[in-house]
Amino acid sequence: MSLIKSPEQIDKIKRSARILAYTLRCLQRTVRVGVNLLDLEKLTRSKIENAGGIPAFLDYLPYGAKESFPFALCASLNNTIVHGRPFNYLLKEGDLLKLDLGVNWHGGISDAAITVPVGRISEQEKKLIRTTREALFAGIKVSRPRNTVGDIGYAIQRVALRADIAVVDGLTGHGVGVAIHEDPAIYNFGVPGEGAELKPGMVLALEPMTTLGASRIKKLADDSYVTFDGSKSAHFEHTILITKGKPLILTR
Repeated sequence: MSLIKSPEQIDKIKRSARILAYTLRCLQRTVRVGVNLLDLEKLTRSKIENAGGIPAFLDYLPYGAKESFPFALCASLNNTIVHGRPFNYLLKEGDLLKLDLGVNWHGGISDAAITVPVGRISEQEKKLIRTTREALFAGIKVSRPRNTVGDIGYAIQRVALRADIAVVDGLTGHGVGVAIHEDPAIYNFGVPGEGAELKPGMVLALEPMTTLGASRIKKLADDSYVTFDGSKSAHFEHTILITKGKPLILTR
């Protein structure tokens, strides 16, 4: 699979990204105390399908997973970092909810995530969310031709470390566009100048994942990942296009 997308492929990815961004905005406006996670799943499916897209996560089998993912939305609560499954749960004051989804529009695939606080949260949790978002945009800023995935990881890690926030172990960003997960893997730490070189036409999903506690994680039986020490986590993600100049955020 080529890392460089054709103009036709890029147009399809852009269309899927617009559907995804709209769906995430709708979800974010809906999140509040008392909302059921299953209702967020229904909203995700309806918004994507009504716009002519297909939920890219639905029935997707990630590498290493035991079974296909049976939902359109990853809804990960508190210490669950990613791949959380919606279930019959009413959101509570102080929850940190990670919303992660993908959209397929005629073969063009995008991927994005946000962390949404439910009601009042602590100052430390606000800092966690703010830092993770800032780390994402730091990674995006250096996503230019002739830089590398090591430059992206270094930029993300630097923001987190300055704020005394841990980047979780073992989970990465990735290429995207024709499949949900493509090369290259984009670690949230790195050495400047190392790794795959960025070139115009690459489409990447950058996604820092952080925690207030230690970086160690564990995988549960349902294929979700949680912090090993039970600390709360945050996750932000955008699909971006590498251009000859500044990167283009497709899922803004």
